[in-house]
Amino acid sequence: MKRLRGFFKAGDIAWIILVAILLAIAPERNYDAYVLLPLIGAYQIVEPRLKIFRSQRGEVISVTLKLLLAYLLVGWTHAAESYYYQIFLIPVVSAATTFEFVGVIVVTAIAGLSYFSFLLIFDYAHYQLPPDQVSLMSLRVAFFAIVAFLVYDQARAKRLQMARTEEAAAQLAESNRSLRETQVSLRRSERLAALGQLTAGLAHELRNPLGTIKASAEMLTKQNVQQKPEVQAEMAEYIGSEVNRMNSLITSFLNFARPLQIHPAEADLDAVVDDVLRQQAELAKQREVRVSVKKPADGCRFTFDADLLAVALTNLLQNAIQASAAGQEVEIRIERRAAEVKVWVSDQGTGIPAQHLESIFNPFFTTKPQGVGLGLPIVAKIVDEHQGRIEVKSEVGKGTAFEVVLPVSELR
Repeated sequence: MKRLRGFFKAGDIAWIILVAILLAIAPERNYDAYVLLPLIGAYQIVEPRLKIFRSQRGEVISVTLKLLLAYLLVGWTHAAESYYYQIFLIPVVSAATTFEFVGVIVVTAIAGLSYFSFLLIFDYAHYQLPPDQVSLMSLRVAFFAIVAFLVYDQARAKRLQMARTEEAAAQLAESNRSLRETQVSLRRSERLAALGQLTAGLAHELRNPLGTIKASAEMLTKQNVQQKPEVQAEMAEYIGSEVNRMNSLITSFLNFARPLQIHPAEADLDAVVDDVLRQQAELAKQREVRVSVKKPADGCRFTFDADLLAVALTNLLQNAIQASAAGQEVEIRIERRAAEVKVWVSDQGTGIPAQHLESIFNPFFTTKPQGVGLGLPIVAKIVDEHQGRIEVKSEVGKGTAFEVVLPVSELR
């Protein structure tokens, strides 16, 4: 049944019904009409499905066949007096919807001449032609022309509208292509600018440990130092410490610079928070800072990259603990909404000055003496990869609160 519905269209059903009505209300038994009417209906149904009629030559052949079938039906049903004369409208309307104006005139003229040609074969010896027959046929042919013009005018307007739509679509596609190229160029420029900023920041951060290493090496070459093993050990320790610092700095830089490989999977955010708390428990204990957690009682399962989100929460929690004084509290709060999950990490610490709020997510921006300035940029990058957003509210002397908003919809 479904196959039949897919095969037959609404127009096909209309043709079947129309032919059935014409056969049922025929004023007389005419076996020629009984053959030609179903043939005309079948041709109208089959024609749109045949590729041969989709070319310009195929359209001409199609209209010619319709003219021939109409001529045969009228000719075999009383010719000039046939009550099926309006069947000539089928090729006329087909031409009006397909051809240009000259083609429509030619087909309409052929249909009219074909209809009048039956006067040439009329049996004047045995029958008398009604006195008004020629006038009536002329009126009918004029009606053919009127219908042809009206249909052509509507079809032409429709074609012009479609052409304008296609032109507008082409212009829009070209505009979108140019926009995409501009966006690609802009992203490339942004990446180059970011790379320049990162390189400049890395060079600046490496200069200090390199200076310490150079000064320590120069000290080791001095003769009076060579006779003091304790000083040599101290210089060697400085060199090792600064090398470790440089290695840590380069590692952080590479972690930030390389593209993130996100692997989303359904997981429980509560379990991630618990792991982060266990990892940072010693730091909180050393600084005598309390860490409290508020989360949904039924858990918070959705699709995200648990490893990357753990890194982001670890950085936020570390910053909050380090910004807090002894006896203060850091709070982690999780809320599940219909389409998103919100995570707050807030502290009661020193706060961030207003002039620094716009720069805290910039690479290598830091106010910590030993800070690298890549923690918060990495957090922002992880949140962006999760199609989320991060916001910060801070007031000097009262504390800072970071709000991370993550979509619940599945990532790919």
